[in-house]
Amino acid sequence: MNDISWDFYKTFLAVLQTGSLSAAARELGLTQPTVGRHVDSLERSIGHQLFTRSQQGLLPTEAALALRPYATSLAATTAAMRRLASGQLGTVSGSVRIGASDVIGVEVLPPILAALQETYPAIELELSLSDRLEDLLNREVDIAVRMAAPEQDALLVRRIGHLPLGLFAHRRYLAKHGIPESANELTEHRFIGFDRQTAFVRVAASRIRAAVPDFPDLDDISWSFRADSNLAQLAAIRAGAGIGICQVGIASRDANLVRVLPDLFEFPLETWIAMHEDLKSSPRWRVTFDALVTGLLDYARA
Repeated sequence: MNDISWDFYKTFLAVLQTGSLSAAARELGLTQPTVGRHVDSLERSIGHQLFTRSQQGLLPTEAALALRPYATSLAATTAAMRRLASGQLGTVSGSVRIGASDVIGVEVLPPILAALQETYPAIELELSLSDRLEDLLNREVDIAVRMAAPEQDALLVRRIGHLPLGLFAHRRYLAKHGIPESANELTEHRFIGFDRQTAFVRVAASRIRAAVPDFPDLDDISWSFRADSNLAQLAAIRAGAGIGICQVGIASRDANLVRVLPDLFEFPLETWIAMHEDLKSSPRWRVTFDALVTGLLDYARA
C-alpha cells in the first residue's frame, strides 16, 4: 500500500468522474490501455474491485466510493503543493486558487481579479466555481468567497457584509404581464427558481415569510422556469422568462431589469472571505485576499 503511485489514484478519480476508461484517457492525455493498467494495479494493491461494467459504463463499487474521499483529498494536497512550488518565496508570483459561487465568479470577480493581475502580472489565478463549500484546511482552494460564516478553525476571515437580493424582471416581461402591486399578486406571475428545494432555499423561504407574512408559499408560486444554476436563472431573468431573485448590485447594471416590490422584498446575502491563516504571510495569497476584500467591499457599498 505504501508504494502505490499517485498516478494510480489520479487515474482512478478520472475514471470515477467520467465513467469510462476511454474518457479518462482523453482527460489525462494517456492511452486507454495505460488507464486500464493503472486501475488494475490499484485494485491489486488494495485487494478490492473498484468498478463493474454496465450498459451505462463503469460503475463504482462500494470500495471505490469508500476510497473516493481519500483520493480527492490527496488530489487537493498535490494541487496545493504544485501551487506552492509555482511561486518564488517572498515574491508576488505563482498560482492562487479561489473558490466562489458561479454568479460571484462570473458577474463580480473578473474586474477585481483583472485589476489584481495588472498590478501583479506574475500571479496566476484559478477560479473554482461551485456552490459547494470547498475545504480551505485541506487546500481544495486557497481563498474562498462564501455566503455563510466559515466555521472551521485556523482561518483568516473577513466579513464583507450583506449583498442584498431582490425580485427582478425584464421590462419586456412586465410590459406584457403587468407589474405586481402586492405580494398576493405574485401568484399570478411566472417565476424563475431552483429545480429542487435545497436547505438554503427552505431557510431563505422561511426568513422571507417571517419578514413578509403575505409572501406566497413556495408551493403556491408558479415556477415556470427551474434551474439548478444561479447563472441559468439570471440568464432567464434577462431573457424575460419571468420574475426571479437577483443580486441588486448585478441587476443595477442592466437598465432593462426592473425591481419588483422593492419596499416589500429584500433578502440579505451574508458574504465572507476566508483563507487558511498559514497563508497570510505569503505575499501572493495576502495581496489576493486583500484585493478580494477591497473589491467586494466596494461592490457591496455600491
